[in-house]
Amino acid sequence: MIRLALSLLAPSGVSSDLSAQIATVQYGESVPASVKVIHERALKFLVSDQSENGSWPGGDGYGSGVVGICVMAMMASGEDPDYGPYAEPIRRSLRYIISNQSPVTGVTSGPGHGPMYHHGFATLALSEAYGVVNEDLLWKGSEVPADERRSIAQALELAVRCTLTAQQKNPYKAWRYSPESQDADTTVSGTVLMGLLGARNAGVEIPNEAIEGALNYFRASTMRSGSVSYQLSQGSGESLTRSAIATLVYAIGKRKQTQEYLAVAGYIKSNLDQDVVRHPEYHRYYMAQALFQSDFEAWKVWNRRIIDQLQESQADDGSFASDHGPAFGTGMAVLTLALNYRLLPVYER
Repeated sequence: MIRLALSLLAPSGVSSDLSAQIATVQYGESVPASVKVIHERALKFLVSDQSENGSWPGGDGYGSGVVGICVMAMMASGEDPDYGPYAEPIRRSLRYIISNQSPVTGVTSGPGHGPMYHHGFATLALSEAYGVVNEDLLWKGSEVPADERRSIAQALELAVRCTLTAQQKNPYKAWRYSPESQDADTTVSGTVLMGLLGARNAGVEIPNEAIEGALNYFRASTMRSGSVSYQLSQGSGESLTRSAIATLVYAIGKRKQTQEYLAVAGYIKSNLDQDVVRHPEYHRYYMAQALFQSDFEAWKVWNRRIIDQLQESQADDGSFASDHGPAFGTGMAVLTLALNYRLLPVYER
């Protein structure tokens, strides 16, 4: 796909050196060989361990959010989602997400405290697949009755409607575990807001006041130090992961000019060498994106260290262990390194 894009970008008769320069401009530096090895081994595991229904066994692998993470992982390096070794696994997982979405409320299913974590990641996966996966092939060979099928576009619109309805009901104009929640926290809100921003990036019309309301919740939760509250009622408390989430949503939400963004971006950069023990997969996933958006040179330093860490922790079968099962751990590891490829729209700067 990259070669085809370059042939279209470069005028006829240009030298190979100029084509290489165009590649650098379009895609950045070449992907490190170690990243390719980690990536390929991880994807082979995901494909081999996937259930027939499109989910994964163990942990939270049957939740739509984890399935969405794995969909994005399989698309992250530019693999063709319509043909080739990952086409059917991607379609199978998308069918799973859509089939497990409520046709009434639009919420996606998942284990744990409540569905909104899963809903946020599933919405983001639908956003990344929309316009890329051939809708005509999506349900090919499926036994799901025709009247129960939805296109990716229909599922995404339904998911967005659920997200917006939940926000309108919430006095903080943010989200927590359930669509009916009357409180909010910055970790769930970050996940759901990124799904909403991904949908906007895909062309779905999102009211400006919805984005503004959610970002205002983050602004109210951000301290001058750059630390971010879990909930407004709990004070600040330091969490590098929450500061990374805030950095990312401010950046993608086009709020880089605010004092809050400068505070959180500075905070994560000043703690670049800090390792996080609790939920490390979640932390690495958000730190990768936050640093990439806020300080490219800092991301390069951090990225090299994380590559070494992931090389050491990858199992012989290509998987990565996590408290939520190997599918979650493996998908998040792949997405942590996906910025080396920079092909998913959500990773654009």
